[in-house]
Amino acid sequence: MNTTLKLILGDQLNCRHSWFARPSPDVVFVLMEVRQETDYVLHHAQKIIAIFAAMRDLARRLREAGHRVHYVTIDDADNRQSLPANLDYLLAHYAAVGFAWQAPDEWRLDRQLADYAAGLDIATRMDDSEHFYAARHEAAGFFEGRAAWVMEPFYRHMRKRHGVLVGEAGAPAGGQWNFDHDNREAWPGLPWEPADARPRHDHSALWRTITAAGVRSFGEPQAGDFRWPLNREEALQQLERFVQDALPHFGRYQDAMSLRAWRLFHSLLSFAMNSKMLDPRTVVERVEAAWRDGAVPLASAEGYIRQILGWREYVRGVYWQRMPGYDRLNAFGHNAPLPHWFWSGDTRMRCLATAIGQSLEHAHSHHINRLMVIGNFALLAGLSPQELHQWYLGIYIDAFEWVELPNTLGMSQYADGGLLATKPYVSSAAYIDRMSDYCKGCHYQKKQRTGERACPYNALYWDFFLRNEQRLGKNHRLGMVYRQLGRMSDIDKQALQKQADATRAGLAEL
Repeated sequence: MNTTLKLILGDQLNCRHSWFARPSPDVVFVLMEVRQETDYVLHHAQKIIAIFAAMRDLARRLREAGHRVHYVTIDDADNRQSLPANLDYLLAHYAAVGFAWQAPDEWRLDRQLADYAAGLDIATRMDDSEHFYAARHEAAGFFEGRAAWVMEPFYRHMRKRHGVLVGEAGAPAGGQWNFDHDNREAWPGLPWEPADARPRHDHSALWRTITAAGVRSFGEPQAGDFRWPLNREEALQQLERFVQDALPHFGRYQDAMSLRAWRLFHSLLSFAMNSKMLDPRTVVERVEAAWRDGAVPLASAEGYIRQILGWREYVRGVYWQRMPGYDRLNAFGHNAPLPHWFWSGDTRMRCLATAIGQSLEHAHSHHINRLMVIGNFALLAGLSPQELHQWYLGIYIDAFEWVELPNTLGMSQYADGGLLATKPYVSSAAYIDRMSDYCKGCHYQKKQRTGERACPYNALYWDFFLRNEQRLGKNHRLGMVYRQLGRMSDIDKQALQKQADATRAGLAEL
């Protein structure tokens, strides 16, 4: 038998891929649970459980559909714990004459598999994952010759190309391309957060297997009451409930944060999409249909679609254009280690305790907590963007490097010097207070800039711009900041700098 091995990675769980159109006795699909993938960064327990459980579910379904499947479990006695070592064994075991894999979305795996295939003396082939709207380097072609990679024109290009929220003549629905200005309200407490529509699973046995195999992790496993989908059907049910119950309010409150509701009106579909069990086209088409049916406001539909058809495709383009090497960028030279409370949430800053605590408990926190609470503080405090990148990559269930790295080093930490973002996304306590209820009851005082109880964000914010005036002073989007600094007395500036220095020196005790 002329057997071909076809490798399926843990984020390639698309049950509708053309590979699976019909069973073939000549094809063996291979899925592996390997320490190579659990250990390259320290991962949240739920992320490991979710990927393994979803891989096992796909393997079961493929077998039931008549496909040949070889599944390597984490505790398999023959598991060599790396992709190349296991592939060597399996190619020999099946006397395979061919090897195929789907295009990986992380540069390290793309390079590893390309190098591995180049050393084989059998037929090899890389196939498309059949998931994204745009090819790897489509964004690079779009931006060729342009001074900056700004997401908005690429988003409009994608809308027109794929006919999303546009009229027959290509004009945007509602007469404008972007309704972001309408989507910045703080949540007043009503309407209440919808019930959690995600499935429930008991993965206690799987978790025992993972820990017995010696895999290290952090965060709450919640294995006995696991709330992440295993397959496309469960993800579709979650999508439908989101569209019906949460999407009508998503737009207005997508940037809001609250102690009382960690999900608010977010879909929590990013894990299902980033593991490819749910196709982005399916999501975009369902959201657009809900608007056309009059079930949701245009601002909500557009705001959600922009995150998928715009930002998601855009950052993937940035990733493939800038790798390798993008992960080492550090424009400000920040190198302070992450404080211990990044791993416990044990800080008196209520906003950070909440955002990090949610992340540790749920392996998820929405984009404003990630950007304007955690990432904001990290940039102001001068934390290492490389350490922060590894933390984000490990803690969030939806974090795969192609999407997480540009968001962390580019959008959040401005470590690429402005290749992605047009300005650093930082704020004082005022923004956090405006968009959340975090400041109420906090140990620190949101309006104080100096003193023992002053909110750490305040002095760090002004000190950041003072320290980086040479780099940022001519940025047209920061003109108001530097005009305000120009009106401050030297004494006030020195007091802010002294407060910021003390804050950075005492990060562990905040």
